[in-house]
Amino acid sequence: MTILLIGSGGREHAILTKIAGSPLADKIYALPGNGGMEALAECVPIGAKDVPAIVDFAKTHGVDFAIVAPDDPLVLGLVDALNAVGIPCFGPTKAAAEIEGSKVFSKNLMKKYGIPTAAYEVFDDIDHAMAYVQTAPVPLVVKADGLALGKGVLICQTRREAEDALREIMADKVFGASGNRVVIEEFLEGPEVSVLSFTDGKVIVPMVSSMDHKRAGDHDTGLNTGGMGTVAPNPYYTPEIAAECMEKIFLPTMDAMNREGRTFKGCLYFGLMLTGDGPRVIEYNCRFGDPETQVVLPLLETDLFTIMRAVAEERLSEVEVRFAPRHACCVILASRGYPQKYETGYPISAPEKLPHDAAVFYAGVKRRDDGVLVTGGGRVLGVTAVADTLGEAIANAYAAADTVTFENAYRRSDIGARAMQAAGEK
Repeated sequence: MTILLIGSGGREHAILTKIAGSPLADKIYALPGNGGMEALAECVPIGAKDVPAIVDFAKTHGVDFAIVAPDDPLVLGLVDALNAVGIPCFGPTKAAAEIEGSKVFSKNLMKKYGIPTAAYEVFDDIDHAMAYVQTAPVPLVVKADGLALGKGVLICQTRREAEDALREIMADKVFGASGNRVVIEEFLEGPEVSVLSFTDGKVIVPMVSSMDHKRAGDHDTGLNTGGMGTVAPNPYYTPEIAAECMEKIFLPTMDAMNREGRTFKGCLYFGLMLTGDGPRVIEYNCRFGDPETQVVLPLLETDLFTIMRAVAEERLSEVEVRFAPRHACCVILASRGYPQKYETGYPISAPEKLPHDAAVFYAGVKRRDDGVLVTGGGRVLGVTAVADTLGEAIANAYAAADTVTFENAYRRSDIGARAMQAAGEK
């Protein structure tokens, strides 16, 4: 089959690595892809948000199946457009992608159907929002309504910080139109867990849990980023908590979307907080997380493309989805200065084969005219190792990351430390 993969980051490289090994994959196009994905797919310089150009390409190149990985094209309705010309897709429709495209929609959905989440208020007027934070309990969380590259959530310890956050989002428009509305919600405490799931709208199959590390600096300091590393499984996510989440969150969310006429088919991501009062939904994503995908998919034993076809055809119940009972760790190498100002264009050096059978998933990279792979973004690449224990996976990931170098590289040194501590406590 001829497969079309939309996207250009580390998440897409991890997906590509899996589907390239499928016996069903004859030809794979990546739009736009990146310089590190060229060994497995033909990369075509068409942007992920250029819906008409993507549809035209798919029609003229005999595409049999499309995988839409990033949030932007999903929210723009790329799946709808491809389906309209007879091309089946893995990914939700525009109506279903609203669960990530609008935090106001997702919070109201949870409220309507009794899905546990933080208490919240919605504002489209900055003066009203400013007045609210004068009396609201602190800390509190301010969220831009729309997509913001994973950076539109600001945790505010004081009222002054909340005021500054509102100015940034609603007045200065640092996230553009995504900041026309904000959600202000109570601050929840507890371990965070990411759970990706496959769903065809009839059944939902959670994947291995994971733990993201959002902050730029060690010990969870510094600015929020798209994610500096991950481990899987998450030791806080016990079988008992998993059962509670399935009953109170996962199935109710799938049912709620069906009842709203927005059946969700694809990867539904649950960002959870394990509070003293039970698990709460922090956020939904309408696609694979990044960099969670880079630790979850290496543990997947079932053919990924087979699962994706079953989701699109609403027969997921027929597929046995299996994960290896092992551990994975991904360490992100970023450009120094990320998530603010940073320089790019530095050559990347990596051995042909990494130690410990680790994998490199390329993200913010470009291929120069002379063929040299150089840095081209904030998060440059992720190095993932799989092992029988969490400690081994972490040590092996860092050892492998030591062999990948570029000028101006930056990484956290404590990916997995919290998970190790949690595992040690059990």
